[in-house]
Amino acid sequence: MDQKLTLKIRLQLVIASGLLAGLVLAAHAAERVGIKDGFPMQCDHHAQVDGRVRLYLSAGEDSYIEFKPEQVTSIEEVPDPPAQPVASLTPTASANGKLSAADLKEMLAKAGEDHNLDVDLLASLVKAESGGNARAVSRAGAKGLMQLMPGTAAGLGVRDSFKPGDNVRGGSTYLDELLTKYHENLALALAAYNAGPAAVDKYHGIPPYHETRVYVARVIHEFNQRVQAREAQARRAAALAVTSSTSASQ
Repeated sequence: MDQKLTLKIRLQLVIASGLLAGLVLAAHAAERVGIKDGFPMQCDHHAQVDGRVRLYLSAGEDSYIEFKPEQVTSIEEVPDPPAQPVASLTPTASANGKLSAADLKEMLAKAGEDHNLDVDLLASLVKAESGGNARAVSRAGAKGLMQLMPGTAAGLGVRDSFKPGDNVRGGSTYLDELLTKYHENLALALAAYNAGPAAVDKYHGIPPYHETRVYVARVIHEFNQRVQAREAQARRAAALAVTSSTSASQ
């Protein structure tokens, strides 16, 4: 596929997921939803569908999470949070001290370029999976920055999941494959990354697993914040350039 076309598809993925909402000048109202025995969640809007409460993760109706009415304790309208400083969103180094934030950023940038994936999406996934710890091991046996299961790692040609570069390469390849499988639907790809494609295929959507649904919402929310911060910084830089140009011409 032509690289420009692929990049366009990836951009459409971001737009379709509502992750560039922070680019509009007017404040966009979101909703904060209280979940019984779970984390509060933020969505674009909600609706009652077939006796269940459906939380839409974007302005469209493709990406959503459903709950039973009794699981929803509250729904309140809130404005989007202010963009966070880019510095506060920088990934942390791994626990063994062998991986710096700069090294991780460079690895993610290379992987994003290779697969036409937004580097902030990869950073959001790494944060949710391992917190930037290259030596992380889950209870299920997933390893490294992007928490690859041994079988998945082997299928991706990753011999040592504790090698940050190999782990990021493998995890990015896997996410790319999932996005292709689910026709660029970010929520489904993330659900498959967390619970496995078999579970997504079985339920024809995001599986009814609390952990998976919270995971999908967390990664998308983190991605949204990172994109807002990045674009806010770009707007400030553009405004400063205009001011400087105007001053110079006077």
